[in-house]
Amino acid sequence: QVQLVESGGGFVKAGGSLRLSCATTGSIAVITDMAWYRQAPGKQRDLVGNITRGGSTNYRDFVKGRFSISRDNAKNTMYLEMNSLKPEDTAVYYCYARVLDSRRRSWGDYWGQGTQVTVAS
Repeated sequence: QVQLVESGGGFVKAGGSLRLSCATTGSIAVITDMAWYRQAPGKQRDLVGNITRGGSTNYRDFVKGRFSISRDNAKNTMYLEMNSLKPEDTAVYYCYARVLDSRRRSWGDYWGQGTQVTVAS
């Protein structure tokens, strides 16, 4: 079975930095698109940014210049480097991946369980 697990969340002060990781396990043949989403209490889950297998990235305006997404295809792992964090960045951050399962021989959308990021001034 394919699984995604986020890590690296925690409590930081405003202006600080944090690095999140999204590790994948299971019968993975290939991962195409990956993305980071976040969800604050009482709000909908919002896209933060995405990255293609080739490394092309896109970001929402509210994180441009502060966040950076990268991936290591050999490890099937994605990262989110967050700098200049603001209190409004507080949310649960989720990893998403489009995966070809080598055993089921089918494509699927997978989500991690999320990791909490709390930013306080």
